[in-house]
Amino acid sequence: MKHSTQERVLLVGVRSEKMTEESFQYRLEELQALAETAGGTAVGSVTQVMSQPRTGTYIGKGKLEELAAAVEELEVDLVIFNDELTPSQLRNITDTLEAAVIDRTQLILDIFAQRANSKEGKLQVELAQMSYTLPRLRGQGHVLSRLGGGIGTRGPGETKLETDQRHIRDRMTDLRRQLDQVARHRVQYRERRKQNQAYQVALIGYTNAGKSTILNKLSEADVLMEDKLFATLDPTTKKLKLPSGFDMLLTDTVGFIQQLPTTLVAAFRSTLEEVKEADYLLHVVDASHPDAYNHEESVNNLLKELDAFHIPRLTVYNKRDRIHGDFVASASSGNSLLISANEPEDLKDLMHRLQEAVIASFSPYVSRFAAAEAKWYYRLKSETIVTKELFKEEDETYEVRGYASPSSSIYHELEK
Repeated sequence: MKHSTQERVLLVGVRSEKMTEESFQYRLEELQALAETAGGTAVGSVTQVMSQPRTGTYIGKGKLEELAAAVEELEVDLVIFNDELTPSQLRNITDTLEAAVIDRTQLILDIFAQRANSKEGKLQVELAQMSYTLPRLRGQGHVLSRLGGGIGTRGPGETKLETDQRHIRDRMTDLRRQLDQVARHRVQYRERRKQNQAYQVALIGYTNAGKSTILNKLSEADVLMEDKLFATLDPTTKKLKLPSGFDMLLTDTVGFIQQLPTTLVAAFRSTLEEVKEADYLLHVVDASHPDAYNHEESVNNLLKELDAFHIPRLTVYNKRDRIHGDFVASASSGNSLLISANEPEDLKDLMHRLQEAVIASFSPYVSRFAAAEAKWYYRLKSETIVTKELFKEEDETYEVRGYASPSSSIYHELEK
């Protein structure tokens, strides 16, 4: 294999007769974007229309011969299939081709391995990689040896994937134990936040929809912003002040994707728990993407799977500046807003809509107190949403009206 920085990649996809050509092309383009994110350069694609993939070789015999010729002609380093291959399919295809072969799942796992920064992220990726690798080890020494040191072979951090089944099983047991420990710490941290009555908003959405950009602009957080898939893997939580002065927490979460490998959904379950614990969701959709509708539906389906679909949310259609022609929100979006994260006025609108959403879930109150009670006034400003203030000079008292969370300690103090 050539050791250039960019591997020459050939993409392979099967379009089922039920799938539209347009939808199939979007998925192939996404595979190309994933390959480029992993450090490859797509030099071509081989596709086939079939009622369903072949059990033994995924594509037909004639198409496999065509693929072998393309690998030789285009000097391909790596062939990536746009589906998860079974162990036998992977073995049979590798026997035929003079290049390394991986599937969509292995490609996504590789990107996650490159991008995980936190201890938890690295543990989760390694566990997912090992869950994927274990059933594919039997009789596959030649397959693994053909995968040099490029895309599809990277482990998280400095970890190298082992090829001994017993070793992998032991390591998986150890990883699960460590992740259980981390998950317990995360639960304690979430409970502490709950005790502090922090109002929690989670940014969710398809990968590369612009969640991290929104978090950055709203909270001036130092979060990686890249026009790449899976730029953020580890959840980042920042404090945010609404226009009224009310403090809340905003959490950026890992981007969702169609056909997210099941090993990853399982591995990232505790990270995705952040979504379930939120009081409100901001579902960010790249409105300029031609497949925006399916991206939105993929996220909605995963929310249902996580039992988080009932949480109130605002669908934020982002990248307004890149839309050509008219934009129509999807019927399932409900409460929605069209913005560009690069436009300060749009972000102001988003903050006001977020404040309206918080008010809708809070209860109204009226508080009257002496002007000397500065500490109480400060608490009302930061722990509730203040909508009206009146200072009465004759007796030097304040009358403050606003909204507070019925579950907060300040609300119970207001009721006394």
